[in-house]
Amino acid sequence: MRTAYSVETVRAAERELMARLPEGALMARAAAGLAAVCAQLLTRRRGRVYGSRVVLLAGPGDNGGDALYAGARLARRGAGVTAVPMDPERMHPGALAALRAAGGRVAESVPARADLVLDGLTGIGGRGGLRPAAAALVERIPAGALVVAVDLPSGVDADTGEVAGPAVSADVTVTFGAYKSGLLIDPGASRAGAVRLVPIGLELPDRAELEALQHADVARLLPLPGASSDKYRRGVVGVVAGSEQYPGAAVLAVAGALRGGAGAVRYVGPAAEAVLARYPEVLVGPGRVQAWVVGPGLGSGRAAEVERALADRDVPVLVDADGLRGLDPEAVRARRAATLLTPHAGEAAALLGVAREEVEAGRLAAVRGLAGRYGAAVLLKGSTTLVASGGGGGGGAGGVVRVNPTGTPWLATAGSGDVLSGLAGALLAGGLSGVDAGAVAAYLHGLAGRFAAGALAAGAPGAGGLAAGGAPVVAQEVAAALPEAWRSVRA
Repeated sequence: MRTAYSVETVRAAERELMARLPEGALMARAAAGLAAVCAQLLTRRRGRVYGSRVVLLAGPGDNGGDALYAGARLARRGAGVTAVPMDPERMHPGALAALRAAGGRVAESVPARADLVLDGLTGIGGRGGLRPAAAALVERIPAGALVVAVDLPSGVDADTGEVAGPAVSADVTVTFGAYKSGLLIDPGASRAGAVRLVPIGLELPDRAELEALQHADVARLLPLPGASSDKYRRGVVGVVAGSEQYPGAAVLAVAGALRGGAGAVRYVGPAAEAVLARYPEVLVGPGRVQAWVVGPGLGSGRAAEVERALADRDVPVLVDADGLRGLDPEAVRARRAATLLTPHAGEAAALLGVAREEVEAGRLAAVRGLAGRYGAAVLLKGSTTLVASGGGGGGGAGGVVRVNPTGTPWLATAGSGDVLSGLAGALLAGGLSGVDAGAVAAYLHGLAGRFAAGALAAGAPGAGGLAAGGAPVVAQEVAAALPEAWRSVRA
């Protein structure tokens, strides 16, 4: 499992390590790892480091020092290295001396051409957007240069991923010792590019601020049938979805549930004819279930159906889409069984009583706020899907939040969320907790989207951010690709 930590936690681990090391040893480790990644990138791009043009955007703190020391190493390998300081009077003195001794130079303005630009302006200590002097340097980054961020793209909040004003858009981010939460959450994640972790010997606590499941974690959580399983032991999912206006939502939610490992799916709603035409194995009408999925395509005026599902306090319930309208926090908090809410940013904003833009800019705060308010697991859909637990010291109390590492922009298509709801409902019926069901469903759904779009070869690992390749897909193709996603994580 990939884990990410807060700035406070990382700083504490750094102080503890520096107390045991000779002065400057930790920065030397970071600079060596940074220079090695830059050398690999330059070799891949130009065939060699020698003769490359490297520009260092150097801030006044340790982040600038890391960039200058790394630049010195590249200069000793024959690169032409130019440092451009944000504040010439506050450059790291030891690093500056090392750069000059290696043949690097200092300039007042950013050169017009560069093969690689190292962003060492602010790092993880930056808050509240870039200062004008730093923003001016960022605006002058030469077009076509490969941009490498030192620890974190400048202008991105390391703890939340928030971006307040101008920020660096990196092709690669080299981060030290631990992943930072802002590297994995949008909008910061979209600024980070490919993230490379350089170990520097930090001893970190077992409990992180953020977790990202990997293939092995998902394979361990998947509910698999045994020799004595029957359809009831595997879990029956009740789906309350669809309407005369949106019958397809019911079909797609049922598809996600069937492909999500449910032993049987029971449909309740006005779209039974459309559901049975596509899936004749579905049971129709009320009956006993191990989990409910309520909300996709319900339309207005059906709040009573949501209330009935929530009133069955001992059966897990997933609430999505129209089911989230006017949702009563007390009704959710009174439940004994798992409750999983799956809003997108607009629905989350309505539940929190804030503007959608506030949710999109501060996704971590939003998912934690919802989990705390409703005492439920919350899956906040989006370019980076987040899952928080609302009970027992979970997401609402600042607990660990899971970020989904799979997906593709092609999943931004009508009905995709309905498939996700059915899939997560099947996992709830299979016995997973709300947060596990949400995280595993998001992971498999993201993989299925990649397979359906042709953005990922079968058997390839599923971590590492959104895959932009491939071609357009429709939601039913995502549902059809779910078995391939299961096979991939268990390969």
